[in-house]
Amino acid sequence: MDIIKQKLLRRSRELQRRRRHYRVRQKVRGTAERPRLVVARSHKNIEGQIVDDDRGVTLLGLSTLAEALRDFSPEGDNPRIEHAYAAGKLLGEKAKSQGIDTVVFDRGGYKYHGRVKAFADGAREGGLEF
Repeated sequence: MDIIKQKLLRRSRELQRRRRHYRVRQKVRGTAERPRLVVARSHKNIEGQIVDDDRGVTLLGLSTLAEALRDFSPEGDNPRIEHAYAAGKLLGEKAKSQGIDTVVFDRGGYKYHGRVKAFADGAREGGLEF
C-alpha cells in the first residue's frame, strides 16, 4: 500500500511541476535577440539549454555530464550545487563566445533555489544577462 501511495505522490509532484512549467512558458518566450535559457534538473545532474523559440532551435546546451566538467572536483559542503554553478558558468562563457549576451530565464517549473539558483548565478558569472 505504501508503494502505491508513493507512486501516486511521485506522479502528482511531476504533474504539479509540469503545470507550473506550463504557466511559466505562457509568459516566457525566447527570440533571436533574446533567447530562452531553460533549466532541467534530475536527482544528480542539471542541464541548461539556450533556445530560440521563433525558429524552434536549440542554440546551445550543456549538462553537468559534459566532457569539460568531468574533472570537476567540488571543495565545499554541497558538491551538486557547486557542480551546477560550474555548469552555468561554462554555459555562460560558451554563449558569450557565440555572441549571445542576454537571455530570458526559464526555471522549468522548479523553485528558484538550490541548484537552479546556482546554475543561474553561474550563467550570470559567465557573462549572460537576465
